[in-house]
Amino acid sequence: MNVKEAIQTLQKHGFKMTNRREHILHFFAKEDKYFTAKELYTYMEATFPGISFDTVYRNLHLYDDLGVLESTELKGEKHFRMNCGTTHHHHFICNACGKAKKIHLCPMDEVERILGAYKIDGHKFEVYGLCPTCQSA
Repeated sequence: MNVKEAIQTLQKHGFKMTNRREHILHFFAKEDKYFTAKELYTYMEATFPGISFDTVYRNLHLYDDLGVLESTELKGEKHFRMNCGTTHHHHFICNACGKAKKIHLCPMDEVERILGAYKIDGHKFEVYGLCPTCQSA
């Protein structure tokens, strides 16, 4: 998803596009990786002194609920990134730097075969480790 699509999604659901919300979108659009709420807060505070952590957190969860952002749990903390597309895929996520790499293989094909008559409502498959850059460091 790009910034323009994210803005359209927000407006389609009746939410106002503010300068702060747009800055959040640009923060996530600049790099293909997962970020913590604290990293976003530090970025936002430089432009919007006095912004509350609660404001940042509320907007993160709004974007996550609308599908603008994706979220995952890394080291016991929620991390967010821009939703990376409409085609079904999964991710390898680096535990050190948060960068994500698409995996175009889905284990659900085998799981659906094994479960047979069970109704599956959804799934999430992520692989964690160290990217080549972080392994070298």
